[in-house]
Amino acid sequence: MAKKIRIEWEGSYSLEDIGYNKNEDSYSITKNTFLNDGNIDYGIYQVYGSHPVYGTDVLLYIGKAQKQTFAKRLSQEAWEYNEDFQNIKFYIGRLFDEKQVSNEEWDEMIDKAEQMLIYAHSPAKNSSNILNISRNDERLKELENIRVLNYDSYRSLMPEVSGEIFIKEFKKYNGVFGSKELKNG
Repeated sequence: MAKKIRIEWEGSYSLEDIGYNKNEDSYSITKNTFLNDGNIDYGIYQVYGSHPVYGTDVLLYIGKAQKQTFAKRLSQEAWEYNEDFQNIKFYIGRLFDEKQVSNEEWDEMIDKAEQMLIYAHSPAKNSSNILNISRNDERLKELENIRVLNYDSYRSLMPEVSGEIFIKEFKKYNGVFGSKELKNG
């Protein structure tokens, strides 16, 4: 049976929302900064902006904030140096479940959700993560029974991403459609 990971998305947020001051080219993260509540501001995030190949306002990156708030984590990634930084947008996703789970389970769910979303969507700035996930058979096996369900402002993400489709089924048929036997058969 597949493990469901539910994510409620909201946004968009700007660099200024997470404490960036463009006049001083620095961050000031305080209790009043958006996405800095130590009780709830953890989970998965998406970053949208300009990419020289894919265009403007496209999904650039998917990341996670586990042991630090969204504001703290996002401020560490130097998005202010992106060529079109004034148009960077962040969407944050908080996980929710039918019952309260332990912190360890929550962290594991955040890890698996992030990896499943990266694997399925291949954001341009996640290239090293894509390779690490796709070349790790043990990790792919762990993701086979994961279903990520996205709600509300999930933007360019698919509403549902499952290991059944992206890992099990893909591996089963990988290469079959381009095989010599089918072309000549």
